[in-house]
Amino acid sequence: MAVADITDEIPAAEDRPRQIHAPRSRGDRIFQRVAVAAGSSSLVIMGFIALFLLLQGMDAFREAGFGFFTTFEWQTNTDPPRFGVAAMLYGTFVVAVIALVVAVPVAIATALFINELAPRRLRRPLTTFVDLLAAIPSLIFGIWAREFLQNELFGVSNWFADYLAFLPVFEPDQRVFAGSLFVSGLVVSLMVLPISTSVIREVFSQTPPLEREGALALGSTRWGMIRTVVLPFGRGGIIGGSMLGLGRALGETIAVAIILSPSYKIQTHILEPGGATVAATIANEFSEATPLGVSALMAAGLVLFVITLLVNMLANVVVSRSRSGAGVEI
Repeated sequence: MAVADITDEIPAAEDRPRQIHAPRSRGDRIFQRVAVAAGSSSLVIMGFIALFLLLQGMDAFREAGFGFFTTFEWQTNTDPPRFGVAAMLYGTFVVAVIALVVAVPVAIATALFINELAPRRLRRPLTTFVDLLAAIPSLIFGIWAREFLQNELFGVSNWFADYLAFLPVFEPDQRVFAGSLFVSGLVVSLMVLPISTSVIREVFSQTPPLEREGALALGSTRWGMIRTVVLPFGRGGIIGGSMLGLGRALGETIAVAIILSPSYKIQTHILEPGGATVAATIANEFSEATPLGVSALMAAGLVLFVITLLVNMLANVVVSRSRSGAGVEI
């Protein structure tokens, strides 16, 4: 009885995981410091870029005030000067949206074909070929599109104008289709495609094989397995690849500058010539800009920098909440 009383008085040990502290070697500590320094340097560099753009664009912000975000003109040489990024932001987003609408479905289909349908001996060459498309300079895309592609797209643009004119964006006032936002968006989609396909394909390839085999064992077709297993698992990769493509599309410069006819207005008819993007305007105006013009271009670059940063931060939040988000980095 005395033994039982003593046992009752002893508190039960708490069930909790034991902390295991493994001593780190000197090499581990050096590697950790180098990795932390390398990772932190990117944040520091981004901060310096933002600070540089802010300081260089301060004169333009003082001159234009809040009108810098609402003005649809770019006249830095007049007295008084009138300039703003409203039209350029509109053109930037229109080109980016057209590029994503075209590139993302093609990237998903290409990634599924390489991973699920292509013969095994062709998968590596196809992957290499898609990756090599990203190495083509944007200047080549721009020259090719201006001299060849937009002429070949005349029939497509004319068909849109004939049969989709009930949509305001496809209702042209004139049948001149060269140098339009539509052509620029299609060219940018070709430049976005390799990056998006690479990310999406890599995530699709990480789908758990047991889930694939289980779906097929239960009688699912190959397409049914892809629809119920691969695509839901790869949602994070699709979002990640799309956001990487969006970042490329927002900042594309040379190809758009070669194709697009500069026009600082809201071009609601995307088949007609005219429009402007932030990056293309910087490329076109920088060489002949006055000191105030350079400051205005720096301010426009800062706006684009902030927008791209916010888009990628939002994408990281969305990807991290998806099932495959742990394996995707933007």
